[in-house]
Amino acid sequence: MTRRLSVAERLASTEKDTLLDDITKHSEWDRFLVEQAVLHFGEKHLEWSCNQLRELLPELGPGFLGAAINSLRTAGIIAHTGRMVPSTQANTHGHRIALWTVTAKGRRIAAQRRAARIRKAAA
Repeated sequence: MTRRLSVAERLASTEKDTLLDDITKHSEWDRFLVEQAVLHFGEKHLEWSCNQLRELLPELGPGFLGAAINSLRTAGIIAHTGRMVPSTQANTHGHRIALWTVTAKGRRIAAQRRAARIRKAAA
């Protein structure tokens, strides 16, 4: 016998589906901005948090930055350091967020992009 969902569970599921739908509607440009910010911080800082990225990026909508970070983690471009810091975003009430580092794979990608920019500028 299948368990029926409560009204609260159905509403939460609908809200989650709507948020995921909104996240997938973001443009390639939004994803490019997040990726560039991550690679920049990876070259300049040993570790960083989304607090620092939010200072650089335009408003991306709820959940998008976290989804983009998770995608970069899954791709092996960044890794969690195991350390946490308080969020500076007002609506999070200071909950803890991850410190990230760029992996060797991420550093190779950043170096390749930097070299391509230099070649293009020299041409």
